[in-house]
Amino acid sequence: MINCIAIDDEPLALDLLEDNIKQVPYLNLVGTCSNAIDALQVLKEQNVELVFLDIQMPGLTGLQFIQSLPVKPMFILVTAYEKFALEGFNLDVVDYLVKPVSLDRFIKACNKASELYELKKGRSAGVSGNDDYFFINADYSLVKVVYSNIIWIEELKDYIKIHLKDSNKPIVTRLAMKSVEDQLPETMFIRIHKSYIVSKNYITAVKKSSVFLVNTIELPVGENYKDRIDEMVNKK
Repeated sequence: MINCIAIDDEPLALDLLEDNIKQVPYLNLVGTCSNAIDALQVLKEQNVELVFLDIQMPGLTGLQFIQSLPVKPMFILVTAYEKFALEGFNLDVVDYLVKPVSLDRFIKACNKASELYELKKGRSAGVSGNDDYFFINADYSLVKVVYSNIIWIEELKDYIKIHLKDSNKPIVTRLAMKSVEDQLPETMFIRIHKSYIVSKNYITAVKKSSVFLVNTIELPVGENYKDRIDEMVNKK
C-alpha cells in the first residue's frame, strides 16, 4: 500500500479527489488538507509516500510547497491550470492532471506513481543484498534486472524498453526514463539521447552523431548529450 494525502483548498474538489483515491486499491489515504501549511504537519506525523496536490491555493502555493520540502515524497499535481505544467515537471512530479480529471486518467497517473514506488523499493532491496541488480514492475510482477545484462534502454512515450544481452524480448514497463536513469550506476551507463541510455560495456564504436553497440546496433547521439560522449571517450 502507498500512503498518500490530498491537498486542495476547494471542498468539492477535495471530496472528488478523495473519492477517486478510494477507487485505487493500492492507495491508503492517511489525510486530507485544505492548505499546504496543514499538510506540512501531516507530513511530520505520517509516513507519506505520495501527495495529490493543487497548485493555486492561498498562502503557500503547491509549487512553493514542493520546493520547501527537504525530503520530497512523490507528487501528482491536480490543477485547473495547464500553464504550470513545465514548472511542475521541472520539479520531478510524477504526473500533471488538469481538472476535470476522468477516473481512467487519474488511475493512469496512480499507476505511474505505483511503478516508481516499486522501482525505488526494489532498488533499496537490491542495495541491501546485492548492488548488481534492481527490480522493475513488468508483466504483473517484479522482474529482476541485472545491470551487466542491460545493453540499452529505450523510451517510447510513457513506456520504456530494456534490451537485454540474454533475451531477444525486451522488458517493457510504464515508467519515466528519468526514474530509471536515477537507479543506474553512472560508472556503467551513459545517457546519449533523450530517448536512449546505453551500457558503456557494450559500446563498440563512436561516431560524431551515433554510438554503435554489440550486434551492429546503431543509436543516435542527441545534441545535448555529445559532451558526455566526449568526456567518456577522452577519459584517461
